[in-house]
Amino acid sequence: MNNEFRHHIEEEDLEPEEIQIKKPRRKEREPEGEKAFFKKLFTEGVVTKEAATDMLPFLLFLSVLCMLYIANSHMAVKNIRNIDKLNKEVKELSWEYKSLKADLMFKSKLTEVAKKVDTLGIKELTEPPKKIVINTNEH
Repeated sequence: MNNEFRHHIEEEDLEPEEIQIKKPRRKEREPEGEKAFFKKLFTEGVVTKEAATDMLPFLLFLSVLCMLYIANSHMAVKNIRNIDKLNKEVKELSWEYKSLKADLMFKSKLTEVAKKVDTLGIKELTEPPKKIVINTNEH
């Protein structure tokens, strides 16, 4: 058994009507867009002026998207830093509030108030206060 392919077809066997001339097919133009741009870029090797001009709106769109992405990431980082700064400030103010509240509670104790007003000549009561009653019926 012979495994060789037939390399040529004998043209004498074919009648003239059967001989057909194959016309080269036209390449269907692909829709313009991202695929066409990358195909031209990688198959031809160098982007032609016409191809670059055709792809200009798409490239501008990509540029705008990139700028928006970068601006968004910068804004997010700025917001995170601002939130951290405000959280630290809230913690500091909370500790300051608690320390001032404790200081006020200590200074408002009866013994501390008595020490402060002693310099003014006011003394602490040693006996309970007396109730004064006035009769208004006597005229």
